Amino acid sequence: MAHYVDIHPVDPQPRLVTKVVESLKEGDVIAFPTDSGYALGCVLGNKEGLERIRAIRHVGEKHHFTMLCHNFAQLGKFVIVDNSDFRLIKSLTPGPYTFILKGTKEVPRMTLNLKKHTVGVRIPNHTITQAIVAELGEPILASSLILPGSDDPLTSGWEVNDILGNVLDIVIEGVCGEEGPTTVVNLVKRKISREGAGSVEGISL
Repeated sequence: MAHYVDIHPVDPQPRLVTKVVESLKEGDVIAFPTDSGYALGCVLGNKEGLERIRAIRHVGEKHHFTMLCHNFAQLGKFVIVDNSDFRLIKSLTPGPYTFILKGTKEVPRMTLNLKKHTVGVRIPNHTITQAIVAELGEPILASSLILPGSDDPLTSGWEVNDILGNVLDIVIEGVCGEEGPTTVVNLVKRKISREGAGSVEGISL
């Protein structure tokens, strides 16, 4: 059964954040709140973790994972960003947006779209998520916790624990956004791939 961890939404307890980070580094899979619902996550390069998340989500190898970054400096190590994209991303982050960009050599091959060499990245506007990513020192590889047959992520930690506690290592309780999945901005194809929680008003591609 998963460890059920109740982290304060405004002032995350350092010892609990450290416990989660240590679990991630050991190869565990966690469920955690974000600004766009709950997500499943593991560390970069955790092949077994990716397979576990795919099994929970009932998705195949072509499923796109997203790298949740602490800030723009961290994001810039993993994707190629030109000046115009830099300005757009800075104007929309932190927030409920996922950006599709070409990955750098720092991105594990298993994480990239193998045909297009792209990866999704985002900077969440969520205190708990930010505390974990900051302590980890690298992005969390994540997928929205959308159950098979549903269109929206789960938004309650106790519900996640009841449904998936037997297949996860840690479930974090915390307040999360309830406006649905992120808006996906594909900066390679220059289009909005999905309209979600983030407003598309004023986005010029």
